[in-house]
Amino acid sequence: MTDVTVSAEAVEAARPAALQPDALDDQLIGQLVDRARASGLQLTGAGGLLQQLTKKLLESALEGEMTDHLGYEKHDPAGAGSGNSRNGIRSKTVLTEVGPVEIDVPRDREGSFEPQLVRKRQRRLSGVDEMVLSLSARGLTHGEISAHLSDVYGAEVSKQTISTITDQVVEGMSEWQNRPLDPVYPVVFIDCVHVKLRDGQVANRPIYVALAVTVEGTREILGLWAGDGGEGAKYWLHVLTEIKNRGVADVCMVVCDGLKGLPDAIAAVWPQAVTQTCIVHLIRASFRYAARQDWDKISRALKPVYTAPTEDAALERFVEFAEVWGKKYPAIVRLWENAWAEFVPFLSFDVEVRRVICTTNAIESVNARIRKAVRSRGHFPNEQAALKCVYMAIMSLDPTGACRKRWMTRWKAALNAFEIAFDGRLAAGRR
Repeated sequence: MTDVTVSAEAVEAARPAALQPDALDDQLIGQLVDRARASGLQLTGAGGLLQQLTKKLLESALEGEMTDHLGYEKHDPAGAGSGNSRNGIRSKTVLTEVGPVEIDVPRDREGSFEPQLVRKRQRRLSGVDEMVLSLSARGLTHGEISAHLSDVYGAEVSKQTISTITDQVVEGMSEWQNRPLDPVYPVVFIDCVHVKLRDGQVANRPIYVALAVTVEGTREILGLWAGDGGEGAKYWLHVLTEIKNRGVADVCMVVCDGLKGLPDAIAAVWPQAVTQTCIVHLIRASFRYAARQDWDKISRALKPVYTAPTEDAALERFVEFAEVWGKKYPAIVRLWENAWAEFVPFLSFDVEVRRVICTTNAIESVNARIRKAVRSRGHFPNEQAALKCVYMAIMSLDPTGACRKRWMTRWKAALNAFEIAFDGRLAAGRR
């Protein structure tokens, strides 16, 4: 490499007088765009300006890595007799966010050069993997993702390659599933969604989901579990026990859907926890015993029960409901009588707090996102594939953080009430 000496005066004379770095960037970009348009070169697409810039940047960075590896610049006489030197290039095509780009990767004679920007045998840049994971988390099937990459970027990516990319989350999913949890949670919502698994024949399998509200008022999904058969209290006992073994010593309230045996399972794990049955699930269960034409009447008749100011007032309204509908639908009256102990806890709070703890709506929004991702796939070949899909769906729930702020605002009043109602039990979660 030839050494050139340039005086400081000459540099100052050649430098534009008032050119700032940002202006220089804008000027260079403008020149590139103008030259591309003048020569008929497209800005995007195959062979476009963006692809050529990507090629130049990648090759320049790789050449810089080779210089660092060898310890001298290209054509520098200092490399003579150093024992290792450049040995030409090899071409490879990598998939980038602007489409497939063919690049020239430098080689050395010893074969000891290990590029870091585009590693050996790497065919995709990390941005492409992130794009595939994002599309998969939003419910696109592997075939749809492959078609999207082909239509938009002109890149042929097989469904097997996409499956390999999404398999990268499995290790992270296992670590997430076994992470330590907080010692205390004010409220835990539990529910399950059903997915179809192809195990000999296609059958519904439950995916158990537990969502907690932290002592700071944020949302935290505690884990995902794939069960056998239908939803059952016995498996919920296993799930809750695992949550406790991961560090959750106390839960103030557990909100659930009224599954038979579930209150006993909760009491076995956290004896001090209050079990709250979801009002919406209770009303839906009532409709199972009534004729369709009576649903609206029954709903209006039950509203004074769950909107009563106190437990005693709710009991009075329920007696009135039983007097009117008990003879026609005795099963509804028996359903509410059996669930009464788990129905009334929320009545001891004011209206603002009741609104966030009387239903499982907090977890239903999560379930809706899961169902959207699951529905597009139809069924899964195995349990791990189903859990991977659900995991990616919940990991993309709040990409901007706006939901976190809303949660903290919504739960502020409830946490203040819990601090008093549960006699300082939340303090252990802040230590």
